[in-house]
Amino acid sequence: MNIDTGFSGQNASARAKVQAFGGFLTNMVLPNIGAFIAWGILTALFIPTGWFPSEKFAVLVGPVIKYLLPVLLAYTGGKMVAGQRGAVMGTLGAVGLIIGAEIPMFLGAMIVGPLGGWIIKKFDKAIDGKIPSGFEMIVNNFSIGILGFILMMFSFIVIGPAIEGANNFVTIAIKALVATGFLPLLSLINEPAKVLFLNNVIDQGIYYPLGMQDTLDAGKSIYFMVASNPGPGLGLLLAYSVFGKKSAKRTAPGAIIIHFFGGIHELYFPYVLMKPLTIIAMILGGMSGIATFQLFGVGLVAGPSPGSIFAYLALTPRGNFIGVIAGVLVATIVSFFVTSFILKLDKSADEEDDVFEESVAKSKAMKAEGKELLNKGGEILANIKKVAFACDAGMGSSAFGAATFKKKLQKENIEDIAVNNYSIENIPEDSDVIVVHKNLVGRTEMSHKGKKIIAITNYLNDPNIEELLENIKESRKK
Repeated sequence: MNIDTGFSGQNASARAKVQAFGGFLTNMVLPNIGAFIAWGILTALFIPTGWFPSEKFAVLVGPVIKYLLPVLLAYTGGKMVAGQRGAVMGTLGAVGLIIGAEIPMFLGAMIVGPLGGWIIKKFDKAIDGKIPSGFEMIVNNFSIGILGFILMMFSFIVIGPAIEGANNFVTIAIKALVATGFLPLLSLINEPAKVLFLNNVIDQGIYYPLGMQDTLDAGKSIYFMVASNPGPGLGLLLAYSVFGKKSAKRTAPGAIIIHFFGGIHELYFPYVLMKPLTIIAMILGGMSGIATFQLFGVGLVAGPSPGSIFAYLALTPRGNFIGVIAGVLVATIVSFFVTSFILKLDKSADEEDDVFEESVAKSKAMKAEGKELLNKGGEILANIKKVAFACDAGMGSSAFGAATFKKKLQKENIEDIAVNNYSIENIPEDSDVIVVHKNLVGRTEMSHKGKKIIAITNYLNDPNIEELLENIKESRKK
């Protein structure tokens, strides 16, 4: 039986807001992932337990994680809110945090950076049109100077100690969880959250900051692995490749390559959503993977982004390869067998087509609705010049979807339509059509009211994308 997992009413709005928060965190972190990976490589190579221990180079590890990385996060967060002035404000606030704290201030930087941008944005709006001619430069410079000074001192005295106290509490709680052996229970939260596109709220907001702090002390961290393990998704897709039906079985092998080697985990989400009982397989796979990682005492030196097996291996420190590979393999095996068991026992698999086939069957009924959406307001489809594929981070499933759709347009010799991928909040306002997963529609509508939105359930074979292509082709014939 296929269950509609979409939220409605207030629940949908709440989910969209949480997704938007996660997207904001992601947009703050992703532009700086290269710097985090550089620090991870530095750590893996030169700390005392690294591949090439070096006291000379190891002195870089501490300053980079304490100063550079938080400043980059704060700068990016402030710039997202209020441009360059916001970036400067956010950086000033972050310096107050960093100097006054004993721990790396990632969480603090992700709060103070946007806060600094918001303060200067509100100030600029309040004085807009009220500055005497010729005094613009002095007001602009001194406003950042004064407000930045106040924020820096407030961060040093109030925000920093508060965040440090909260961080210590969370760290103690999670370390207690690790000590008792209950860390695998985190999969009860992680796996359902991931398929609802809340994975970045967990990774960027919780596990990555804790992981970086843990890595500074131990040279590695299991926190980077509790939600990013590609094993459970691989096992699920392998099971669908063997025991799935029709379109699900045909598309699963392609999804395996993109998920496991490309690191785009969103590719397996629809397979879970169409058979919600398989979330049990994902949870058990995640738990078994974490338990294996704990058993071997392994970790990564930085967050694997994207969550590809290549990223996992590249960020594995010396002496941890067997444990890391074992954790991925065990998670894959457990997920595969549990998913296979569910698919074989699910009687509806014999009575009903899977979600993809149902969607194809329904596409005829939705055709008129789709055309109405695409021609909303009396606009002519032929005027579409820009199609935006969007996802949470703008670098995973949306990039794959945009590349696939471009190829389809090229096969039809349609070259005058720009197709690009973006994070939801960064979709250009001149986009004519926005394509997103159905679970991200609410969040997209919050940021882009009145835009044409095409909701999809599958990035490999979705009837709504085919409907969009057919409509474009029909418009070219007129």
